[in-house]
Amino acid sequence: SFAEVKCSLCVVGIQALAEMNRWREVLSWVLQYYHVPEHLPPKVLELCILLYSKVGEPQVMLEVGSSWLRAPANQSLPELGSLLELYLAQVLLPLGRFQGAEELVRGCAGLDSEQRLAFLGTIGESRCRWAQREETRSAAEEQQDPAAETVLGVLSQKLLTMLTLLRRALRSMSNHFYLLPYKKMLLATFLLYLVVVRLDPASPTSLPFIYKLVQLFRQAWAAVLSPIHRPPIRD
Repeated sequence: SFAEVKCSLCVVGIQALAEMNRWREVLSWVLQYYHVPEHLPPKVLELCILLYSKVGEPQVMLEVGSSWLRAPANQSLPELGSLLELYLAQVLLPLGRFQGAEELVRGCAGLDSEQRLAFLGTIGESRCRWAQREETRSAAEEQQDPAAETVLGVLSQKLLTMLTLLRRALRSMSNHFYLLPYKKMLLATFLLYLVVVRLDPASPTSLPFIYKLVQLFRQAWAAVLSPIHRPPIRD
């Protein structure tokens, strides 16, 4: 029949789009031919659910699957139970939509009481596993927080120690340079300027200045290498 040929062509089209990595276009492309989710053939709906679940985007099928499973015209189809089971396992339960899953199961008129109880039991088990995973994750995060705080505390203590040592070193250096004979260093620099720029080192008149300069540099160097002590204050 025409409906079967149309469904077969859609199945081939879905497979082709998936192979070309154009799976995002599958649902919109299918709905161009069937217009509303309720009119999708069971085989097409099954392929769409499996495809979007495989690529990690099951939420795309939330409204489409719910609309199809709630549609009164689909309640008498033999594929209702298998599609509901697939929709629960691949879409609702992985997303944690437990309340929506229970409402959907209770609202499907095409299920008998035994099927309904089985689906509700599956939902309850999945809810318990979800809660256990959340508790385990919360406990792991609580264990990681003290460890992270301990590491941060150790790093902060090390940083504080380094800053303290650096401050002491800078203070020692400042005290050391404070004790240098500034006047003698300035005088030696001035004499060096006179000798190099203003005087001729080969001239006999420059020898006293050079001799005085050498003495001043020796005294300054001896002061730098001597133990640190503050000179007595003179009036």
